[in-house]
Amino acid sequence: MSALREFIQRHPRLAVLTGAGVSTSSGIPDYRDEAGEWKRARPVEFRPFMTDPRVRQRYWSRSTVGWPTIRGAQPNGAHRALAQLEDRGVVQLLITQNVDGLHSTAGSRNVVDLHGRLDAVRCMSCGHTLPRAELQRQLLADNPTWAQIEGRVAPDGDVDIEGRDYSGFLVPDCPQCGGILKPDVVFFGETVPRERVARAFEGVANADALLVVGTSLMVYSGFRFVEAAAAAGKPIAAVNRGRTRADHLFALKVRASSDEVLDAVSTAIKPIV
Repeated sequence: MSALREFIQRHPRLAVLTGAGVSTSSGIPDYRDEAGEWKRARPVEFRPFMTDPRVRQRYWSRSTVGWPTIRGAQPNGAHRALAQLEDRGVVQLLITQNVDGLHSTAGSRNVVDLHGRLDAVRCMSCGHTLPRAELQRQLLADNPTWAQIEGRVAPDGDVDIEGRDYSGFLVPDCPQCGGILKPDVVFFGETVPRERVARAFEGVANADALLVVGTSLMVYSGFRFVEAAAAAGKPIAAVNRGRTRADHLFALKVRASSDEVLDAVSTAIKPIV
């Protein structure tokens, strides 16, 4: 912890990149184990979701069961610590690969939700958006028996349910145009909006250093910002329990729980004046 505190004190203008490991203490599981391998099947992919009604039935039925866990999750010490470091002028930009919105709930304001957020739904035809909570009410009204089903929650709000028949699940269409509704998140096989990527690269370029928290960086969507920091000669520190794709690029790596480490470190960092 002292080494991370000294790193932040030497580089007081940080860009921060976070991943699923930040939210595990909030009750939202991560995707990978300490070796960087998948713990479960890959999340739904964009093209099958858009082209196959059965895939949409499977996704929305499982999401109906998983949404209450995501909705009820609360920020933990890591989220709060990063918000405090922003208040103290240390964190200039927070780039998160998470879709749970917990950084904003904790009080962070300068956030790039790289992969979007689960609390919103978008029509893929007309662009109409609505709150996920509103869609949940419609999903349960149309499929009332699913309110009693339980399953093992996954990081993206999905759940693992064995032996369930999804064929009769009713999936609502867009109330404006009848188009396909999709959570306002970036699925595998989908492109991250350019403006988010540009803002994230700008934040890394303007920072003194990059702090990586709770991510294995196995997906290039996040790893590219570590590559950019390294190419610019910026020091990179990481807090992550297991192996990452960028271990060879870190000036410092702390193998510990992010909420414990960041909570302790943030209290020792004085505001920048």
